[in-house]
Amino acid sequence: MPVMGVAKFEHFFRAAASLDVSKNDLKRYNDFVDAKLYDLFVIGTANAKANDRDIIQPQDLPVTKGLQESIHAFKKLDEEIELHPLLDQIAARPALGMDASEETEARLPLLAGGLSVALGRALRTIAPETRRPATEQWDQAFELFDLLI
Repeated sequence: MPVMGVAKFEHFFRAAASLDVSKNDLKRYNDFVDAKLYDLFVIGTANAKANDRDIIQPQDLPVTKGLQESIHAFKKLDEEIELHPLLDQIAARPALGMDASEETEARLPLLAGGLSVALGRALRTIAPETRRPATEQWDQAFELFDLLI
Protein backbone atom coordinates (compact mmCIF):
# COMPACT_ATOMS: atom_id res chain seq x y z
CA MET A 1 0.00 0.00 0.00
CA PRO A 2 1.39 3.42 -0.89
CA VAL A 3 2.57 5.68 1.93
CA MET A 4 -0.40 8.03 1.39
CA GLY A 5 -2.74 5.05 1.83
CA VAL A 6 -0.98 4.00 5.03
CA ALA A 7 -1.38 7.50 6.46
CA LYS A 8 -5.09 7.52 5.63
CA PHE A 9 -5.65 4.16 7.32
CA GLU A 10 -3.76 5.31 10.39
CA HIS A 11 -5.95 8.43 10.46
CA PHE A 12 -9.07 6.29 9.95
CA PHE A 13 -8.35 4.02 12.94
CA ARG A 14 -7.60 7.05 15.12
CA ALA A 15 -10.90 8.66 14.10
CA ALA A 16 -13.01 5.47 14.24
CA ALA A 17 -11.73 4.02 17.52
CA SER A 18 -8.92 6.16 18.95
CA LEU A 19 -6.38 3.49 17.99
CA ASP A 20 -2.83 3.84 16.75
CA VAL A 21 -2.06 1.23 14.14
CA SER A 22 1.27 0.60 12.48
CA LYS A 23 2.16 -0.24 8.93
CA ASN A 24 2.57 -3.88 10.08
CA ASP A 25 -1.02 -3.92 11.35
CA LEU A 26 -2.29 -3.05 7.88
CA LYS A 27 -1.28 -6.46 6.50
CA ARG A 28 -3.44 -8.24 9.06
CA TYR A 29 -6.18 -5.65 8.44
CA ASN A 30 -6.12 -6.40 4.68
CA ASP A 31 -6.28 -10.14 5.40
CA PHE A 32 -9.25 -9.51 7.71
CA VAL A 33 -11.17 -7.53 5.08
CA ASP A 34 -10.49 -10.19 2.43
CA ALA A 35 -11.60 -13.01 4.73
CA LYS A 36 -14.80 -11.30 5.91
CA LEU A 37 -15.83 -10.23 2.40
CA TYR A 38 -15.29 -13.83 1.33
CA ASP A 39 -17.49 -15.03 4.20
CA LEU A 40 -20.24 -12.56 3.29
CA PHE A 41 -20.13 -13.73 -0.31
CA VAL A 42 -20.28 -17.41 0.66
CA ILE A 43 -23.63 -16.74 2.31
CA GLY A 44 -24.65 -14.38 -0.50
CA THR A 45 -24.01 -17.13 -3.03
CA ALA A 46 -26.12 -19.58 -1.04
CA ASN A 47 -28.93 -17.03 -0.71
CA ALA A 48 -28.89 -16.26 -4.45
CA LYS A 49 -29.02 -19.98 -5.29
CA ALA A 50 -31.85 -20.53 -2.79
CA ASN A 51 -33.80 -17.82 -4.62
CA ASP A 52 -33.08 -19.37 -8.04
CA ARG A 53 -30.78 -16.54 -9.14
CA ASP A 54 -27.40 -16.82 -10.78
CA ILE A 55 -26.33 -13.30 -9.77
CA ILE A 56 -25.67 -12.14 -6.21
CA GLN A 57 -27.86 -9.15 -5.33
CA PRO A 58 -27.18 -6.80 -2.38
CA GLN A 59 -30.05 -8.35 -0.40
CA ASP A 60 -28.30 -11.74 -0.63
CA LEU A 61 -25.42 -10.54 1.52
CA PRO A 62 -25.97 -11.08 5.27
CA VAL A 63 -25.68 -7.48 6.43
CA THR A 64 -26.74 -7.35 10.07
CA LYS A 65 -28.10 -4.31 11.88
CA GLY A 66 -24.72 -3.79 13.55
CA LEU A 67 -22.82 -3.99 10.27
CA GLN A 68 -25.30 -1.59 8.66
CA GLU A 69 -24.74 0.89 11.51
CA SER A 70 -20.98 0.52 11.03
CA ILE A 71 -21.43 1.24 7.31
CA HIS A 72 -23.29 4.45 8.19
CA ALA A 73 -20.51 5.40 10.62
CA PHE A 74 -17.95 4.70 7.90
CA LYS A 75 -19.77 6.99 5.45
CA LYS A 76 -19.54 9.85 7.95
CA LEU A 77 -15.83 9.24 8.55
CA ASP A 78 -15.16 8.78 4.86
CA GLU A 79 -16.38 12.31 4.10
CA GLU A 80 -13.38 13.59 6.08
CA ILE A 81 -10.75 10.92 5.37
CA GLU A 82 -11.70 9.84 1.82
CA LEU A 83 -10.84 6.16 2.20
CA HIS A 84 -13.44 4.99 -0.30
CA PRO A 85 -11.02 5.04 -3.30
CA LEU A 86 -8.44 2.97 -1.37
CA LEU A 87 -11.06 0.49 -0.20
CA ASP A 88 -12.27 0.24 -3.78
CA GLN A 89 -8.80 -1.07 -4.66
CA ILE A 90 -8.42 -3.55 -1.80
CA ALA A 91 -12.03 -4.76 -1.56
CA ALA A 92 -11.93 -7.30 -4.35
CA ARG A 93 -14.93 -9.56 -4.78
CA PRO A 94 -14.10 -13.14 -3.85
CA ALA A 95 -14.28 -15.64 -6.69
CA LEU A 96 -16.97 -18.16 -5.80
CA GLY A 97 -18.21 -19.19 -9.24
CA MET A 98 -21.17 -16.79 -9.24
CA ASP A 99 -21.34 -13.26 -10.58
CA ALA A 100 -22.46 -10.30 -8.53
CA SER A 101 -24.68 -7.51 -9.79
CA GLU A 102 -23.14 -4.10 -10.45
CA GLU A 103 -25.00 -2.78 -7.42
CA THR A 104 -23.50 -5.51 -5.25
CA GLU A 105 -20.02 -4.82 -6.63
CA ALA A 106 -20.46 -1.11 -5.94
CA ARG A 107 -21.24 -1.85 -2.27
CA LEU A 108 -17.92 -3.64 -1.68
CA PRO A 109 -16.00 -0.56 -0.49
CA LEU A 110 -18.86 0.34 1.87
CA LEU A 111 -18.93 -3.21 3.25
CA ALA A 112 -15.15 -3.07 3.72
CA GLY A 113 -15.53 0.31 5.42
CA GLY A 114 -18.26 -0.96 7.72
CA LEU A 115 -16.17 -4.00 8.62
CA SER A 116 -13.27 -1.63 9.30
CA VAL A 117 -15.28 0.53 11.69
CA ALA A 118 -16.62 -2.58 13.45
CA LEU A 119 -13.09 -4.00 13.73
CA GLY A 120 -11.73 -0.79 15.23
CA ARG A 121 -14.55 -0.66 17.74
CA ALA A 122 -14.13 -4.34 18.59
CA LEU A 123 -10.43 -3.74 19.28
CA ARG A 124 -11.36 -0.80 21.49
CA THR A 125 -13.88 -3.00 23.37
CA ILE A 126 -11.38 -5.84 23.84
CA ALA A 127 -8.66 -3.54 25.16
CA PRO A 128 -10.26 -0.26 26.28
CA GLU A 129 -7.06 1.03 27.90
CA THR A 130 -4.84 0.31 24.90
CA ARG A 131 -4.19 2.73 22.07
CA ARG A 132 -1.94 0.34 20.15
CA PRO A 133 -3.51 -3.14 19.97
CA ALA A 134 -1.16 -6.09 20.39
CA THR A 135 -1.21 -9.20 18.22
CA GLU A 136 -3.23 -11.04 20.87
CA GLN A 137 -5.95 -8.37 20.76
CA TRP A 138 -6.10 -8.46 16.96
CA ASP A 139 -6.45 -12.24 17.16
CA GLN A 140 -9.26 -11.94 19.71
CA ALA A 141 -11.13 -9.50 17.47
CA PHE A 142 -10.72 -11.82 14.49
CA GLU A 143 -12.08 -14.73 16.55
CA LEU A 144 -15.16 -12.70 17.46
CA PHE A 145 -15.82 -11.84 13.83
CA ASP A 146 -15.36 -15.48 12.86
CA LEU A 147 -18.12 -16.36 15.30
CA LEU A 148 -20.50 -13.78 13.84
CA ILE A 149 -19.72 -13.52 10.12
